[in-house]
This record gives sequence, structure tokens and C-alpha cells, in this order.
Amino acid sequence: MEFAVRTMITSIEDYFTKGCGRCERFAGPDCSTRQWAQGLNDLRQICRDARLVETIKWGHPCYMHRDRNIVIFGAFRDSFRLTFFNPALMKDPHGVLERQGPNTRHPDMIRFVDNAQVAPMKAVISAYLREAMDYAEAGIRPPKDVSEIELPDELVDALDSDPELAEAFRSLTPGRQKSYVINLSSTKKPETRILRIAKFRPHIVAGKGALER
Repeated sequence: MEFAVRTMITSIEDYFTKGCGRCERFAGPDCSTRQWAQGLNDLRQICRDARLVETIKWGHPCYMHRDRNIVIFGAFRDSFRLTFFNPALMKDPHGVLERQGPNTRHPDMIRFVDNAQVAPMKAVISAYLREAMDYAEAGIRPPKDVSEIELPDELVDALDSDPELAEAFRSLTPGRQKSYVINLSSTKKPETRILRIAKFRPHIVAGKGALER
């Protein structure tokens, strides 16, 4: 199935009533947001109570503080997730953060497999949000790992907002990762890079490089 940017929702309320708009299950009874409606709404209330700014990015609820992305929601058939931006900064004293895949460098998400899991974790989630907000207020960002491939900003945003894509990309060989970086860097317009990322998504999920069929 192709990843269709043009179908993504732009209204936050649509996410909680219809879904993200990124697949054929949108607005139907089989949409993952329907299965996890209670848990997602509990997460939404926790983020609102933390006074985070509620936005919609890449078809998902994204919560910001001081103009910086803090967390984003994701709903899948088997789970729903609260994913932190800049996870290298998070201390995780309760050990609740998980890696999205074996090649993910830092644990960055809290994964839920039951709607009833969220409410008992409110205090922990709130504390983690506060930690991330404190970093935003102080302008602190994780140190750059010089061994990592320099990714275009649009690809970074796409990986941050799409756990499945992030896991697949990080599972690619360095050579395949570099093939996408080279292709995306060959164009100067951000809009073109975003469209190319959408076109490349099925290849990345399939474990292929940019030039592979």
C-alpha cells in the first residue's frame, strides 16, 4: 500500500474520531484509533493537563512546548504509543521507555497494549513530559553523534512521526540508508523531499535501498 501524504488529516479532532487518514481503514470501524480510543484519549488528557500545545503533524497528534516537539501519538493494530522526541536526553528512571526496533539507538516510546494501562501510569507519564519540557525550556538538545549519517530534516521529521518507518529505516544497512540521503539531498526544495519520502516509504519498509526494485 502506498503512503499517501495527500490523505493525511489536518484536524486534531479528526484523529480521535476518524483516524490519521494514512490508510484505507480511515474513518472505518477497523481503524486502529477506534480500537485504542480510550487509551488515546487518556493520553490526550495527560498532555493537556501538562499544558502542552496540541497540534496535528504528519496526521498524528503532536504535543509541543516552547516551539519544540515533545511527544507524538501512534496507533497500530497491536498497540498504541507515546513517542518522545530527542530521546537521548531522557533519563527513564522507571524503565518504561522501549526501543522501536533492534537498531534504534535510544529507547523513545512508551508502548501500550491495553487501554487500561494509561490511567495508572499518569504520574510517570506526567513526570517524563515535564522532563522533556524542561529540556525545551533550557534549549538543551542531545549531542550529535558524528558516526551517524547526516539525515535531511524532512527525513528526520518523517522518522520521528512514523514509528514503523523509523524502525524499518534503522534496520537498513548503512549503504541503503545513505542511498536515501543522497537521493533526498539532491533536491533543494523541502516539498520535493517530503514527496520523495512518501514515495520511498514502501521501499524502506521492505528493506530496500533507494535504487532497488
